[in-house]
Amino acid sequence: MGAEGEILKGNARPSPSHLTKDQFLSWKRLKDAEASARKEEVDRKRAEDVAAGRVELNGRELFLHEPWVFDNTRY
Repeated sequence: MGAEGEILKGNARPSPSHLTKDQFLSWKRLKDAEASARKEEVDRKRAEDVAAGRVELNGRELFLHEPWVFDNTRY
């Protein structure tokens, strides 16, 4: 049992409960920035694919790019 205690005490990894508020907020800002950059890249690629005609349009994109499809005054 003494050897196990030595191993546990020798563990140098910090405990997750010792995270300060500043460390958490810094991590959160970094994660939010990464998520935002990833979303912007996906949106940019989708817009390029829509403009090139490589993907099918969903309802919102169809309404934005071809509003004449939804013109009910012609009927």
